[in-house]
Amino acid sequence: MANALTEATGKRLARFLSKRLDGYKRFETTSIDQTASVLRTGDILLVDGNSRISTAIKYLTQSTWSHACLFIGRGGESSSAPTLLEADLEEGVRLVAPNYYKGFNLRICRPVGLDTRDQEALIHFAMAKIGNQYDKKNVVDLVRYLIQKPIVPDHLRRSMIGLGSGEPTRAICSTLIAESFQSIQYPILPLQAPRTEELGDEAERRQTIADEEVGKGGEVPVFYQRHFTHYTPRDFDLSPYFRIVKPTLEQGFDYHKLIWNEIEESTVGF
Repeated sequence: MANALTEATGKRLARFLSKRLDGYKRFETTSIDQTASVLRTGDILLVDGNSRISTAIKYLTQSTWSHACLFIGRGGESSSAPTLLEADLEEGVRLVAPNYYKGFNLRICRPVGLDTRDQEALIHFAMAKIGNQYDKKNVVDLVRYLIQKPIVPDHLRRSMIGLGSGEPTRAICSTLIAESFQSIQYPILPLQAPRTEELGDEAERRQTIADEEVGKGGEVPVFYQRHFTHYTPRDFDLSPYFRIVKPTLEQGFDYHKLIWNEIEESTVGF
């Protein structure tokens, strides 16, 4: 009964919280067509959202990025093709076109070194989630911080964003993508610790090679995965394993070709 009430409450809240608000300002000048043209399979598109739920996520993560999408690479690089996989508050896991976010500040985070087999495995895992519902319990948890922002120590905010039902058929945007990358053993922000236990055969082989390369026998750290429900959109931005891609720079930027107007900024109306 309690779960049914939570689900019903979550649906009503989803409609209210997902509404885009007035007054949002986009600062970047890159067009959505430029952004779409440089996207590659496996890229993550971070979104600086302007909905009520975005406010709560931004507060808890202390970041401007409140949403994340995965570029699946099917349909070419058109901004109108449904090539972004996301977990939507109302619709659940679905595909949308890049131009759905044409009015927002965006950032591309690109995994490095994925071969074709890993790309296919990553996309196959993520696409299998289409139709799953957004974790409405997570909405109920987050709305408390929207209504009245508590004084929360920074080190506790990550755990709060990970609240939710934990059911395998439910997700939020960042957990969906984090789980997909973990399925191919690609790191995001893994934990590190010295080796203190027995490793599997393959891990032991890699550890031995690493130890020999640095000549510190046994001091090379072992990586441990965080639980995917604890990942937030900003983690892909912070990760040392994702390259930040700027469409303007990818397309051959040359500052010598800029045309500058000598009008004072104060008279332009910014």
